[in-house]
Amino acid sequence: MIGQFSRTGRYGWLPLLLWLLMVAPALALELRVAIGTAANEVTVGSSTPARILDAANRPLANLQPLEGVTARSIPGGVSLQQVKSSRLWIEPGEGGYVFIGDRWYRGKVKLAQTDKGLIAVNYVNLEDYLASVVGKEMYPTWPEEALKAQAVAARSFALYRRQVQQRQPGSLFDLGDTVISQVYNGVESEFPSTEAAATATRGQVLTHGGRIVEAVFHSASGGFTENSENVWSKPVPYLRSVPDFDQESPSRQWSASLTAAQLKQRLPGVGNIISLRPVRVSPQGRVMAMQVIGDKGSQTIPGNQLRRALGLRSTLFTATPQMGLVAATSNAPTLPESFLFNGRGHGHGLGMSQWGAYGMAKQGYGYQQILQHYYQGTTLTIIPMD
Repeated sequence: MIGQFSRTGRYGWLPLLLWLLMVAPALALELRVAIGTAANEVTVGSSTPARILDAANRPLANLQPLEGVTARSIPGGVSLQQVKSSRLWIEPGEGGYVFIGDRWYRGKVKLAQTDKGLIAVNYVNLEDYLASVVGKEMYPTWPEEALKAQAVAARSFALYRRQVQQRQPGSLFDLGDTVISQVYNGVESEFPSTEAAATATRGQVLTHGGRIVEAVFHSASGGFTENSENVWSKPVPYLRSVPDFDQESPSRQWSASLTAAQLKQRLPGVGNIISLRPVRVSPQGRVMAMQVIGDKGSQTIPGNQLRRALGLRSTLFTATPQMGLVAATSNAPTLPESFLFNGRGHGHGLGMSQWGAYGMAKQGYGYQQILQHYYQGTTLTIIPMD
């Protein structure tokens, strides 16, 4: 059933978060995105003449256009060319882009020192960020309604994470730029279709109980999405298992084979692997915990941890030992030569399935219907953006 599509009006009731977004528009307009990981140095630049500012936003020097320079981590701060400060800003001129690492980005960049090294944080307009994220998280040639659904989900996820990070004292960024957050590659992944999707859904977020939801998504579920408590260990009312529309996903069914030597290396501590026995499995068939039995012991590993260790597409799989052709000649247990993994889906299985959104859009569903299928009981709400 399609939920209510509402607009927060001037005189209507607003939950605290939405009220904050109204009285502080910058909260909705700008994100802080950490680019890459902390390092000892990073290459930066600008497409136009730019200013280098210190931590107090005082101009220190100018940066020539299309000139790559190296920012370095130093005790207590950052150095860039001949200037040093606890933090440095690079602010391009009007219409300019900033260069970080090996890509161009809109907005500006802050360089700061952390206990892990130098970090570059892109301060970028939310809608510009979304045009890039949608272009990386989905194929820009996909149906318009699927791209719109991705834009709303990504906007909701970003603002949810921003709220969480703002409660952390000393937080330097709201999101990263990888799949741990949302994939963000700056200007190179912007396309007319993804810009249009962000523009067409401007200000639209998913809410539940008056709060913006953590609208997580994944590539494909393999038939049914998952209940949150089977992945995160706690129930979330809008992340419920629903039938998927991911029939055209290349990961609808998959298989992988790992040799005994590969398994021993990736699952250390138990010797040669004899068997993999599911301990807990969700009603949808995802492995929640697996007992790894070896010739030198055994251990139980959470499903997501096992998936990462083995490089599998999802936790929706079965593991079958592949025995050698030569029979055992002693009383020692026969060791498999390899294990065959047969699975379905790609990702954690929570929230919107991207291939499912594609399938629903091809069947004529609108983005509102797609979102409210995958995020049960949510309301599509418009927050002020200007």
